[in-house]
Amino acid sequence: MKKYLSVLFMTLTLLPALAACGGYDYTKHLSEVRSDLFCAETEEFSLTFACISREYPYSLDGIAAPKSNVAEITIIPAQKSSENFTVTVLGGEKEWGGETSYRNTRGDYFYSQGVKEFPEGSVSLRVQWGENVKEIAATSVKNEKTISPESALKHALEAERDAVKNLMQNGCFMGEFHVRLLRRDANYYYVGIVDGKGHTISLLLDSETGETLARRESD
Repeated sequence: MKKYLSVLFMTLTLLPALAACGGYDYTKHLSEVRSDLFCAETEEFSLTFACISREYPYSLDGIAAPKSNVAEITIIPAQKSSENFTVTVLGGEKEWGGETSYRNTRGDYFYSQGVKEFPEGSVSLRVQWGENVKEIAATSVKNEKTISPESALKHALEAERDAVKNLMQNGCFMGEFHVRLLRRDANYYYVGIVDGKGHTISLLLDSETGETLARRESD
């Protein structure tokens, strides 16, 4: 009995040390997460619906502030249009949406709105411009092999172990992370590691394996 109690005591004593070694929660330092992208394309335009949890105010200061959910909708017309676009998200308890804003620097039409939750799999939308109206279904770019944003962060932490270690002070990580699902010719993850001075390590990861495909640093 005494031997059992001695072993139990030693185990309980070691638990805090073991947790400190491998149990640090880096996800609490996430300032931005783009977890999904829904895409649709017609003869008249292409549309992207992005699911984003982002801190407010948004700043590359190495400090993660509380996040809120935002849906960002981008429309790129196939040909230059003199008409503005209005987008409405259908389904759910209540339809929502509004008039987009034209962004000269990108040549697209943009709308964003805070939401309580994000759709899964697909989302139905109605797009209006001038006298034209079209209802479409945008589908998620993710597949069964796409890793989660949290898993992408884990791969980035492993790849940048020394850089992350250098940002630890008194057992606390002094920085913030940005994780974004991207869609180009295929799916990718962007992971940004930002310190208190705005210095950023940017990684492009394979969205299925988490392998680092490209890396750069900037101030």
